[in-house]
Amino acid sequence: MDLLQLRYFQTVARYEHISRAAEELRVAQPSLSRTIARLEAEVGTPLFHREGRRIRLNQYGAIFLRHVDRALSELADGTRALRDARDTGLGRVAVASETLLTVTHLLGSFRAAHPRADVRLYQSDVEEMDRQLRSGEVDFCVASQPLPGAQLESIELLREEVLLAVPRGHRLDGRESVTIPEIAHEPFVTTRRGHWQRALLDRLFASEGLTPLLSCEGDEPGASQDMISAGLGIGLIPAVSRQVGTEAHVPVAWVRVAAPDCQRRLTLVWRRDRYLSEAAVKFREFTTRTPLMTHRLPPSAMAPGETPPW
Repeated sequence: MDLLQLRYFQTVARYEHISRAAEELRVAQPSLSRTIARLEAEVGTPLFHREGRRIRLNQYGAIFLRHVDRALSELADGTRALRDARDTGLGRVAVASETLLTVTHLLGSFRAAHPRADVRLYQSDVEEMDRQLRSGEVDFCVASQPLPGAQLESIELLREEVLLAVPRGHRLDGRESVTIPEIAHEPFVTTRRGHWQRALLDRLFASEGLTPLLSCEGDEPGASQDMISAGLGIGLIPAVSRQVGTEAHVPVAWVRVAAPDCQRRLTLVWRRDRYLSEAAVKFREFTTRTPLMTHRLPPSAMAPGETPPW
């Protein structure tokens, strides 16, 4: 058993698709299949269910994958620790976020304070964040929705109200607040599944036994406000956008949503069992003492009896 076999197995297990795994690994499919077959012969049991062209991780493969993930993660941590000890810089810190606009100012301020740090930024949905944390591709995720995992730790960075943005001249322009049933038949501009905006929209509608009508699904949450302004629909937008946006650039009207917990919670998430470079440790310290945004959730938007987070 060698490292190449383990890395091939890990990739096939992630995709559960030989051709996609071969494409990422840049190897021929027959060669990849033979490598997996040799590994199965060595461990003494099949690791996948094979159904024609389809391949699925079986119960033995799932057990083995947990150990392979840990082993390869430890080796990656060891490599990073050696590199950090050898180099004169602070090492690397890699961060994933659902939208880059959320962390732009934060990362810029961190780099200005620590110019020797090697900073990497990725835009990822929640599923990709989970994979990146498990594989060690990133040190931290700035997440707007819960990430699963017993080995994860998190710190809340921000809570802010989420408002309904509507085009100027819309029938709701000028309303102070609306209920979910009142907007049940309105077309929504939102993100694809996996992003927090879509998760919040689906949850708010499901609580009323409704399904939202979608006019546009995208991968960049920051583009939603422009599409709403263009008249493509209405949408849920963080309240901070009301402060940082300009009426000339994105002329939309803002309406409160009369629904419980219509807010976004931003958290910094990391694995407690992973090695963190000096740069990563400093980033965590910097993030927890630097306000992520100036906007905070007003007391009037909080649940009865709830204490403001500041």
